[in-house]
Amino acid sequence: METSGGIQASLSGRYAVALFDLARDANSLDTVADSLRALKAAVAESVDFKGLINSPVLSRDAAGKTIAAVASSMGIDALTAKFLGVLAQNRRLAQLPAVIRAYETLLSNHKGEARAEVTSAHPLSKPQITALQKSLKARVGREVAVDAKVDPAILGGLVVKIGSQMIDSSIRTRLNTLAHAMKG
Repeated sequence: METSGGIQASLSGRYAVALFDLARDANSLDTVADSLRALKAAVAESVDFKGLINSPVLSRDAAGKTIAAVASSMGIDALTAKFLGVLAQNRRLAQLPAVIRAYETLLSNHKGEARAEVTSAHPLSKPQITALQKSLKARVGREVAVDAKVDPAILGGLVVKIGSQMIDSSIRTRLNTLAHAMKG
């Protein structure tokens, strides 16, 4: 069983490893990854969807039926939809974001890629992400999968995390450093 950096140690990690193993056996690693990306976007963009997965008042059956309907309307593949049903029955839908992150890490490791979390003040365009991947590949010596996030609080620049390394070229950090230096 492939694990990475103690992914199996957490509850969400165990679920992600189980989903990864099922997807690998079914030759649908990328199909499941596409479905998980769609779910990740839904969690980020939809207050209703976030409320659904975090609702403590929905019964197991109601959560299962609701998540099945959502999965169907989103075009989620059968394996991932069934997995969502298992999460609902086990009252673990709130673990979905952590499961998705763990699955992405497992998939990157399986493909021999490094995984980079990139935070920018504004959304990055496709050409910018491609250029960043090329630059990071030169730095780490292997392909890099980019997980882009937007945080206007950094003002500008980028914050890049690859494993335990962090490259912080954000304007917020530069201003804080300058302010600290001026205090003496």
